[in-house]
Amino acid sequence: MNDEEYNRKFSELRVLKSIQEYQNSDSARSAALYPIRVPDELLYEALKLHGPENADNLIHHIFRLGLDLWSEEFFNNAFGTKQNLENFIELVRNRKSKEKGATEK
Repeated sequence: MNDEEYNRKFSELRVLKSIQEYQNSDSARSAALYPIRVPDELLYEALKLHGPENADNLIHHIFRLGLDLWSEEFFNNAFGTKQNLENFIELVRNRKSKEKGATEK
């Protein structure tokens, strides 16, 4: 694997890791990006029936579902299989330990 492909895969791995951390956290540390486009009627009815906090939670839930689907597709395009991911992680570990060994000399 050449350096360009390694760097691209490493970036993809960082994206997947950040998504995993986001999904496993309370998401209080996450960034907010506005505006989010949603169907007017969905937002109107959610606000009317459940209030602003629950409407916000609904939009966030929809976002997380979309993020799940997108990250699965991203993973499949980037690595394809869990074994390929594990092989790449092992490659990253090997490179890091070689770099560490080279700097200690």
